Amino acid sequence: MSGPVLVGVVNVTPDSFSDGGAWFDADAAVEHGRELMAAGADVVDVGGESTRPGALRPDLDEELRRTIPVVAALATSGAMVSIDTMRAEVAQAAIAAGARIVNDVSGALADPGMASVVADAGVDFVAMHWRGHSATMQARAHYDDVMADVCRELTTRIDALTSQGVRPEQIILDPGLGFAKLPEHNWALLRGLPEIMALGHRVLVGTSRKRFLGLVGRSEETIRGADEREVATAVTSAYAAEAGVWGIRVHDITATRDALDVATAWGKLPGGGE
Repeated sequence: MSGPVLVGVVNVTPDSFSDGGAWFDADAAVEHGRELMAAGADVVDVGGESTRPGALRPDLDEELRRTIPVVAALATSGAMVSIDTMRAEVAQAAIAAGARIVNDVSGALADPGMASVVADAGVDFVAMHWRGHSATMQARAHYDDVMADVCRELTTRIDALTSQGVRPEQIILDPGLGFAKLPEHNWALLRGLPEIMALGHRVLVGTSRKRFLGLVGRSEETIRGADEREVATAVTSAYAAEAGVWGIRVHDITATRDALDVATAWGKLPGGGE
């Protein structure tokens, strides 16, 4: 591919920070996934658990009820489907329904059975930098050197996963922007993307609609709402693409696709310029 893989978000949740439950109904979620594909998404990432700061977890049965019918329908439509889950049982059911990527924001820390599911299935696995569940994660946003600390903790995850049978080529790293991170940590990690890529794995970045983008040039009192952050999302996505990341995870495929097209025409991405 000449540019990064675009991963479109399908939140099958009632309490997502980004869309407020707009796709909680399974039929609506499937239709939204198809719309993302039509707009240029290479992957649709289906999740049934909100990971916004302070969010509480659904139980296993509820997460399965939310996600598996959507995964199955989108896979049948020909989509490359990713399942966004921290539970091994959900990952296993989603793989059986057609998912080809497991996106685990805990990097297999939340469920000790996750690594074996991924290893046995041979699917790609997104391992995000994570320090705890949403209800408490922001209390853990303390770093001596955020780049060094995140790279070290991701390396520990890589070693743990490979020791449990996950092949190195299955692993995709995610720096976990907004997860146990303050705005200054997020910006440092974006500036340091080459260091994360130097760990030797594909890298997925997700800035989309996150709070730190709402604060760019604003105060807490004038912060942009989640639906007002698409320009900032597209700009950061284009810079991440120029840095050479494997994938970009976004809610609005069209805005980011436009930004990447501009970067390509400018010669900042392969395939553009004179």
